[in-house]
Amino acid sequence: MTDYLFALLFGIIEGVTEFLPVSSTAHLRLAKALPFIQIPLTDSYWKMFDVVIQLGAVLSLPIYFQKRIADFLKTFPDNSLTGKRDPLNHPVTLVFIAFFVTAIPAFLLKKMISHNLESHLVIGTALLIGGIVMWLVDAQFDKPRTTDTSRMCWSQAVWVGAVQILSAVFPGTSRSMATIAAGQTAGLSRSAALEFSFFVSIPTMFAATSYDLLKTLKPGTDGAAITPAALSIHQWITLGIGFIVSFFVAWAVVAWFMAWVRRRGFVPFAVYRIILGLVILVLHTR
Repeated sequence: MTDYLFALLFGIIEGVTEFLPVSSTAHLRLAKALPFIQIPLTDSYWKMFDVVIQLGAVLSLPIYFQKRIADFLKTFPDNSLTGKRDPLNHPVTLVFIAFFVTAIPAFLLKKMISHNLESHLVIGTALLIGGIVMWLVDAQFDKPRTTDTSRMCWSQAVWVGAVQILSAVFPGTSRSMATIAAGQTAGLSRSAALEFSFFVSIPTMFAATSYDLLKTLKPGTDGAAITPAALSIHQWITLGIGFIVSFFVAWAVVAWFMAWVRRRGFVPFAVYRIILGLVILVLHTR
């Protein structure tokens, strides 16, 4: 029963934090370190659990944005707003440009990424610096020249993809924070930056979670891998609880966040990041 409660808790945390600019990775690792939980970060089953619930959260995006995505796919390679044939600057192309700009360096830096995932110092520092950057960007870049993702250009997508690399290399940065801030500095409005962040996360997170899941399931030299056949009914139920909870919570959070950003900015999330980053750094030095 304890594992079921942990699955419920972790599913909620993942669903809430995956698409908010506060870093789901940091929150899941901090939750596991709580005195009443104490799950080692090297535990192979719970590492696989993290990947599964992340996949649950990501799956909520194509469901929530199904109409918008369908419109983009139907119009390709024509731009739905201008009616002109412009495949290079079409939203579908831009999403994959940003994805590949991120994916290739992230794959090459996978050893550094793996090392940083275990470091509370890296996570705390990334939360703190990311919060400050987000606050400054939200305050300074308040005159966007692009208010709809259909009017984006390829150079904006390249920039978003390049900055997104930081979130892969430094856990705590938050992929959402990196893409939103990059979008704003590239001239996107808050809502356009947020929407493009969601679109880019679909191929990015599907690729990342698929790779992590295969790596977790593949037998390694340390013998820490776990296979589906080795899972008990209890463990399957635990995975199912986390996956379902993460999916529905993420769906609700995406809907709420889109409405929030249209009326307000990102400053409250920046403040939260700064406070949490400072707390982690203070605890780390003790």
